[in-house]
Amino acid sequence: MKHIAPIALALAAASLAAAPADAKGCLKGAAVGAVAGHFVGKGHAVMGAAVGCWVGHHRAKVAAKKAAAARHH
Repeated sequence: MKHIAPIALALAAASLAAAPADAKGCLKGAAVGAVAGHFVGKGHAVMGAAVGCWVGHHRAKVAAKKAAAARHH
């Protein structure tokens, strides 16, 4: 339970610091990464959240690019 506070703070900071367009995919990725990091070991939940945010944002950006290309064809 003591791991929940840092995770919640990291997610709150990420959601407040990023613009809505930049946060696309970040929160979902951060949540998944935090859970995965929690199961890896002590102190890895925050790192997992950061990496998950990056991966989620990247995947959302790629999906948006593909959707835009599909609309133009």
